[in-house]
Amino acid sequence: MPRYAFKLRIRADKIEEYERAHKAVWPELLEKLRAVGISEYSIFRRGQDLVLCLRVDDFEHAWEQLDRDPVNQAWQRAMAPLFEPVPDKESGERFAMMREVFYLE
Repeated sequence: MPRYAFKLRIRADKIEEYERAHKAVWPELLEKLRAVGISEYSIFRRGQDLVLCLRVDDFEHAWEQLDRDPVNQAWQRAMAPLFEPVPDKESGERFAMMREVFYLE
């Protein structure tokens, strides 16, 4: 199953709130993530920079399903004020995707 990684950037004054929210991710959202095929989902943080890593067979299809899901929509609305633009995200990109250059299994 393919692995994907992308970057997000948290506002400096919202780091604690972001981490607190992710210690209690809504069970309904976790269920939906699994239902669309996402697994091994993790988020790493260094300062304001976040790197999100996950496995899913079809990244775009999974995100299209999540975009239509009311629970995910509510979560995204709650999280949106915590983010600022990713400096190197290109116009038209859903996320600032990262390219895997090495993986030791």
